Amino acid sequence: MICISKIREVKNLKIIKYKMYEAGLNRFFGPLESKVMELIWAYNKVTIKTIQDSLNKDNNLSFNAIMTVMNRLNEKGHLHKKSLGSGRSKLTFYEPIQTKEQFIEEQTREVTHGLVYEFGDLVLNQMIEALEDTDPGLIAKLEQKIEDLRRRITP
Repeated sequence: MICISKIREVKNLKIIKYKMYEAGLNRFFGPLESKVMELIWAYNKVTIKTIQDSLNKDNNLSFNAIMTVMNRLNEKGHLHKKSLGSGRSKLTFYEPIQTKEQFIEEQTREVTHGLVYEFGDLVLNQMIEALEDTDPGLIAKLEQKIEDLRRRITP
């Protein structure tokens, strides 16, 4: 379960670097960070060892490498870290601050708003052109959003 109080505390998880020429989550994270986040979203509450075991099905990554990535994701505000016990019996769990859907929604909103604010008509024209190759259902959703917006702003 996601820590709701933590989600409320972290309103905007600002991604410092957006990598335009990457794909998927690699636009926002490094390649290993992306894999780790995918697994954490899948497991929800997880230990470093669980992530290491899952990743080592395809790679041979050390516990310390995974621990470093997860601690950095925690420092960046993407994970909540909670330790139980002490000494050799200490167990540390990590949970995502946001669901994957919340994260993607927030990041795409930030990118889109920034582009529209800076480049206005040019961005809107490119978005319309991008719709030529998309599912007609997506165009219908856009039309509905525009209609809803018109109703809200028209007296």
